[in-house]
Amino acid sequence: MSENIQSVDTTTATAAPTHTDQPPPTTTTDKPADAPINIIMIGMAGSGKTTLMQRINAYLHERKTPPYVVNLDPAVSKLPFQANIDIRDTVDYKQVMKEYNLGPNGGILTSLNLFTTKLDQVMQIVDKRAGDNKYFLYDTPGQIEIFTWSASGSIITNTLAATYPTVVVYVVDTPRTASPTTFMSNMMYACSILYKTQLPFLLAFNKTDVISHEFAVSWMNDFEAFQQALRGQEEGFMNSLMNSMSLVLDEFYNHLRVVGVSAMTGQGLDEFFEKVDEAVKEYYEEYKPAMKLQMEKKREAEREQKKENLQRLMADLSVTDGKEVDLG
Repeated sequence: MSENIQSVDTTTATAAPTHTDQPPPTTTTDKPADAPINIIMIGMAGSGKTTLMQRINAYLHERKTPPYVVNLDPAVSKLPFQANIDIRDTVDYKQVMKEYNLGPNGGILTSLNLFTTKLDQVMQIVDKRAGDNKYFLYDTPGQIEIFTWSASGSIITNTLAATYPTVVVYVVDTPRTASPTTFMSNMMYACSILYKTQLPFLLAFNKTDVISHEFAVSWMNDFEAFQQALRGQEEGFMNSLMNSMSLVLDEFYNHLRVVGVSAMTGQGLDEFFEKVDEAVKEYYEEYKPAMKLQMEKKREAEREQKKENLQRLMADLSVTDGKEVDLG
């Protein structure tokens, strides 16, 4: 049964406010052993991320550590798992399309923007459930532009990461990535999301029961292997572009966690959670200190601004200090 989040009135609601970008973190992040882990599943439509969510859900239930599941896809018709919080209970996707005269993609983006106005209620529920659940799973729409340039994506990831350890999992459709061109397209999306969120990142090659992901690992680790695959394609502008992009992404590959999984068979989930644990360690060692430093710099800048404003005010007052003013 889904938790109760107040419904959004689409006739009066506006885009998500920016003041929720960096809420103050709770004290639970200072206790790694007690803090739950947020896992945000992102991937293109058809990559199998929702099915993988179901497999992960079943995997954790089998190990007596049931996760808390949040569905952020307003347009999904049927979920293979029971969501504890479901955006569809709060925002009517079809009504949003009708109200704002939007198409499917615009309706999804706007629904997420509206839902983020209720994110404080979500976080209150998450705080209450933090002691009962180790993992919080977030399923997202296939429109991954939400996490590359949309405000709602940034608000969601920043809010979650400011509260508890958060890992972004980018799910890749392995069979469709067998082409060097499609592979490079996926890597560009992954790179964009990584540097946009700046959160611990895990690249999950799904559907390894159909085809092994080893070819992709080889392309990432061996520049010449990818070049050889490119040479197997027809010569043209695209090959030249892929060649240049592979050089650009070389540094990106060096710091990337990769795992092969199968939503169908459950293959690779043990390694998946080993990688998640590594990402959580990175969160405490790198992300959290950087976040604290960023927040301290912001507070310092605000203090300096207040000091400057006060000095200006005192300077204005000192013009007539000690002098009589003729009021006429």
